[in-house]
This record gives sequence, C-alpha cells and structure tokens, in this order.
Amino acid sequence: MDGDHGDARLAERLRALTGGRFPVAGALVGPEGAVTASVGAGLGADYEIGSVSKGVTGLLYADALERGEVTAGTALGALLPLADVPVGSVTLGALATHRSGLPRIPAAARPWRRTFALWRHGANPYGEDVAELLDQARTVRPGSARPRYSNLGFELLGHALAAAAGTSYEELVAARIGRPLGLDRFYLPATAADLRPGALEGTTRRGGRREPWTGEALGPAGGIRADIGSMARFTAALLDGTAPGTAALDPVAPFSGGTRIGAAWITLRVRSLAITMHNGGTGGFRSWLGLDREAGTGVVVLAAASVSVDRPGFALLTEGRPRT
Repeated sequence: MDGDHGDARLAERLRALTGGRFPVAGALVGPEGAVTASVGAGLGADYEIGSVSKGVTGLLYADALERGEVTAGTALGALLPLADVPVGSVTLGALATHRSGLPRIPAAARPWRRTFALWRHGANPYGEDVAELLDQARTVRPGSARPRYSNLGFELLGHALAAAAGTSYEELVAARIGRPLGLDRFYLPATAADLRPGALEGTTRRGGRREPWTGEALGPAGGIRADIGSMARFTAALLDGTAPGTAALDPVAPFSGGTRIGAAWITLRVRSLAITMHNGGTGGFRSWLGLDREAGTGVVVLAAASVSVDRPGFALLTEGRPRT
C-alpha cells in the first residue's frame, strides 16, 4: 500500500483511527486554513463520496430557491414528465427534507436482486440513466409524509432542479459548485469508462473488490467522486458562505433520533456541540463531512473500504473543543 502524504500529524491520526488497513484521506478545515492528508494513496486519488452527494443536491435546491427557479411547493410533475402519475404531485420541499413518502429504492428496481448481486459479485446496484429512473418512478405510489430516508427522492430532486435550470445534473454541479469553487476533482461518472486516472477501487471490510457505483440517475443521491483537496475546498466554502445555497445547512424540521434536518444536511448535538453533517456509503467506500459552524471548523474523512468513518470524523471534529 502507498505511504502517507500531506500533513504528517493528520496522517498519523488517520492511521490510528482507522488502523491503516485501507486507503483513507482526511481534511481539517478552520479559520486559519486547511490541512489534508492521505494514508495508502496519493492526495490526488478520488473516492466515491456516496450520500454526501445529497448534501450537494441540498445546496443546489436552496440555491434554486434563491434564484427563483423553483419554490418549496413546486411539484415534480411541473419539471419532469411525471404529472400524470402519483409521484408527480410530490413537492421539492418534501423531497429535500426526506418527507416525500417515497421508498429508499423503488420496487421496480428489484432491490433484493441487486443487493444479492452486490453481496455475491460486488456488482453496481445502480447504473440507470434518467429515462430509466423516470420509468421506475412512474410505478411508485408515495406513502405518508413522515421522515423516511429516500435515495429515489434525492435522485428525482436533483434531476428536477437540473430541468428547472435547463441543463443536466452533471453540468449543474459543475456550473454552480465545481467550477466556481475551484474543485478540480469533483465529478459524476455515468459509467466506469468515465472514471479519471487515480480513481480508487472500493473494497469490503475484508478486501473484496467492488464495482464503482456509477450511473446518470444516481448522481444527485450518491454519484459524486472527489479527491480530498476538493473536499477541503468545498468544506471551507460551506463554512465561509461562498458555496451556493448554504441555507441548506440550517435545520428546518425534526428528523430522527433527536436530529434535525435542513435540505439534506443533518444537525445533531454531541455533548455541548451542534454539528451539521452528512455521511455516505457505497459498495466499497465510506465518507463523512461534519461542520462545527460555531467554531468555523470542519472535517472530511474519505475511505476506500466499506468501513464506517463516522467515529473518526466526529473524533477529529470535536478534538480541542470544550466538552460539558
């Protein structure tokens, strides 16, 4: 395995927190700047950030509200060809706070078969294009409007926002987040052929290989790949307000387990600290991004293995803060 790169102290902490059994990268961001480190891969290696992509979609939603392109009450059927089916009446505001009543994955996607293929063969359980996603959505009947985490909901939200802007979700991310913030390696591969040099391969806890989770439809819910430098710059922009749509970070409704939710972003209390965060997991990757907005600090941890990095993320973010 490749050696350590970047800040030596942070690399040492990452190795201690994760055991150094798989490539892992981290960033500490604060008022004085940012430091990054990587263990087991170069600093330019890119990772699947999984559902941290939902946080990106949440920013794009809040930004679209500010631009007047949509409202919280805009229905999916006004933006996507779904007006004649039940899912078309679901509003963007309900999608952004996981209150759409939509399932995590539509039954038409055969989730049990895909889960088995992932477990047995490491196969990508996604891969649909937008037209296939819409075909699946047409079969769904929304349930009650209660907190319910939904990949399907955020896929539809992102592609609806792109339609409102007259573009694709991939280009919407690039135009409103990637290029303005200088995120050199922050992209959405539609197929494995679109992976860039240095893209890491995901693995299981025991080292089994996993196919990359690519797919046009998946993008808004879990399809972004990034390197640690881009994630550090993204986190700094969240903290200083230069990222678009940072109102997405502000909690507006109860979610689960005592947490509150904004547009995708979860706020919870860890002892006396209010932490705003999102994590992610794909077949062979895990990610965590957390903000202590009061202190102006943030942490990102990316791992090329299906091993949770939530605990290391929380540990790095809360180090040095007083606890009561």
